[in-house]
Amino acid sequence: MPPQKYVNLDYAASTPMRPEAIKAQQAYDSSPLAGVNPNSLHSLGRQAAIKLEDCRRTIAHSLGARVRSSEIIFTGGGTEANVLALLGIPDAVRQRWRTRTRVIVSAIEHDSILDNIASLRASGFEVDLVKPDRAGRILPDALAAVMGDDVALVSVMMANNETGVVQPIGELARVAHAHGARIHVDAIQGWLHTPFDVNELGVDALSLAGHKIGGPVGIGALYLKTRTPIRARSFGGGQEVGLRPGTQDLRAIIALSAAASALLPNVRTDAVRVGMMANKLYAALCEHPRIHATMGDWSTIDRLPGIVSIYVEGMDSEELILQLDGRGFEVSAGSACSSGSLDASHVLLAMGVPREDALGSLRISFDDRVDERDLDRFARAVWEVVG
Repeated sequence: MPPQKYVNLDYAASTPMRPEAIKAQQAYDSSPLAGVNPNSLHSLGRQAAIKLEDCRRTIAHSLGARVRSSEIIFTGGGTEANVLALLGIPDAVRQRWRTRTRVIVSAIEHDSILDNIASLRASGFEVDLVKPDRAGRILPDALAAVMGDDVALVSVMMANNETGVVQPIGELARVAHAHGARIHVDAIQGWLHTPFDVNELGVDALSLAGHKIGGPVGIGALYLKTRTPIRARSFGGGQEVGLRPGTQDLRAIIALSAAASALLPNVRTDAVRVGMMANKLYAALCEHPRIHATMGDWSTIDRLPGIVSIYVEGMDSEELILQLDGRGFEVSAGSACSSGSLDASHVLLAMGVPREDALGSLRISFDDRVDERDLDRFARAVWEVVG
């Protein structure tokens, strides 16, 4: 018999929309602005443009008090924001400084970064990968070892989408800037789940996505620090200062803004509360002799509050996922974007996790809406499955 209730513990893949975002969309749908192009010159178009800029200011404020709304570029999602930064910034930097022909990327990036390395190389860039330590961290010394005055861009994610390990972005930015390079950060998994100020981090570009915070799928943004060189990757209109052509999806942007507004006041308190629940789950799971945290001693590592990453000796991810699904718990094996692959996670392999262990990995992820009793039941279910 199928379970009567499914518990979604795969929020790192995508989150349910928040009530505030749903209500914002419904209000838009019943308003005179529904379907209006914010680039039109008539009265409704101007009103839509004002609403668009209000949302832009909200997203800017979520990144720090001193972030300008003009530094926010709306995109069709986090992947598009990543690609725009990864391909567009080095191209513009090389156009100004012909000797900057190298890009450095961490080995634990999302596929939206790694799968575009071929495009960088095809356009004449040399690309080097910097590996993490066993805990999954990109350390400043490791980055410094591969830096040089020929580097145009460094791209390192804020927090890994599989392990939840948070990177020392501020220190990495200082290393990059010491060599005159720009730095881009994929903050899609960390935005509004862990507190940060983009100006204090000192980065030049930073990617966001709506569906990771309870906003809609298909909307994202790129923070682009003023005077950061970048060239557009697609053409056909002057929207978003010429960097993202096409009429803006005001409905999705309004919902994104509503979700961000709902989360922003409680980021720190939610991070503490959700982090305590994750710590309790780690402790309960890792008490089993065959269950281990992928990063080693989970209690000493800076992690996102809502991601628990483990592997089980002697079992593979597919079997674990299906057994837990049969008990009503929805989890994943690392990144959902590559869940069709039976191979081990590239993130865990780069960390030095043995392949046979990496093949038994699980990612459990949730946010402030989780019921702690469901996590307790989940831990018991895992023990039952593992035996």
